[in-house]
Amino acid sequence: MTVTQSTQIHPAAIVDPAAALGAGVTVGAFALIEADVTVGDGCRIEAHSVVRAGTTLGRHNIVHPFAVLGGDAQDRRYHGEPARLDIGERNTFREHVTVHRGTAHGGGITRIGAGGLFMAGVHIGHDALVGDAVTLANDTLIGGHVALGDHVTCGGRVAIAPFVRVGSWAFLAAGAMVERDVPPFVIAAGDRATVRALNKVGLDRAGVPPASRAALKHAFRAIFRSATPRRSAAEAFSADPDPYVRDLSVFLQRVRA
Repeated sequence: MTVTQSTQIHPAAIVDPAAALGAGVTVGAFALIEADVTVGDGCRIEAHSVVRAGTTLGRHNIVHPFAVLGGDAQDRRYHGEPARLDIGERNTFREHVTVHRGTAHGGGITRIGAGGLFMAGVHIGHDALVGDAVTLANDTLIGGHVALGDHVTCGGRVAIAPFVRVGSWAFLAAGAMVERDVPPFVIAAGDRATVRALNKVGLDRAGVPPASRAALKHAFRAIFRSATPRRSAAEAFSADPDPYVRDLSVFLQRVRA
């Protein structure tokens, strides 16, 4: 086991000798850290949490009791092949969060960015790609191969089907059942979830310039509130001078039919 002088491991913790722990890491009672795990500087692995083989944690992550990071994929095609879970910095994983490693047929890796808050009971499926600064409220369920952009927010008990993409700064209202791609900058709600409005509060908090917010409002109305087919309406904004509008246009042109 690779540790530094400032690492604090509770006597009742189980840390495999093949794990690598950075400076200032603390490991609580009955926590389990398996072989082939790297824990970055300043991480806190609390009592009864589990970090399984094939997992890399960046600096200053907090893993609360009974969270399990790096479990085997829940996939009938997975038969123990090598796979990874790569987690960035400054994430918080609350109680009973589960995050699974990737699969050979899905690229072999699950990735989570930096600065995320994963509340109690959240599940991240195999081969998911999760951006920076996401906020996933209690019991949010992310299926395999899902891609979440930066700053996505999910209310409690949201469920996202496998292979769905959710664009940056999207807000999924509590209880949303999401089976289709959700564009960036919008609010989606319902069972089955549909786009309801522009995420004006999120855009304001993000510091998006007023001119860009106005441009997005105009584009949103033209794309989502007109009789023109959505893909065709989005194509009309492909060369828009505003970068946020162009991002919205590009995403919508790539939405699965």
